[in-house]
Amino acid sequence: MTVTVADRIEREVYVPAPIDRVWRVLTTPEHIRVWYAPGGCEIDPHPGGRLRFRWDEYGEFHGQVERAVPDTLFRFRLALEPDHAPSDPGEATLVEFALSPEGHGTRLRLAESGIRALSVPDDAKAKHAEYATLSWTSALEELAAIAAASHN
Repeated sequence: MTVTVADRIEREVYVPAPIDRVWRVLTTPEHIRVWYAPGGCEIDPHPGGRLRFRWDEYGEFHGQVERAVPDTLFRFRLALEPDHAPSDPGEATLVEFALSPEGHGTRLRLAESGIRALSVPDDAKAKHAEYATLSWTSALEELAAIAAASHN
């Protein structure tokens, strides 16, 4: 049986909030805990900075920031498995958030790539792509709602 594995997941959402507010919701631990990692988050949103996302049911996942341009771009490597290093070849995907102004709000685009290069069997890659597609879709919806309602 052949398993087709997508190498890239792309999602986007319009957020009816100013770009600086969307950036804060995207890059600060108190907001990330609500829209993405309910078990906790530590983040140093600067190139080379470390990320830690926690979920009670899945464990702690490590990341490393590759690029952070306020109000424009946030890119990091995220390990596939709990407690793995995101810098090890085949152990992480590349996650990128791009922000751009649109009318009175912000267009937020997400891409997760490098799925085919992961050092796991194709069925595990396909399962990751399927799960990541669903989780990023719901996370972006939650992020947009928080940014639209937030005033800090």
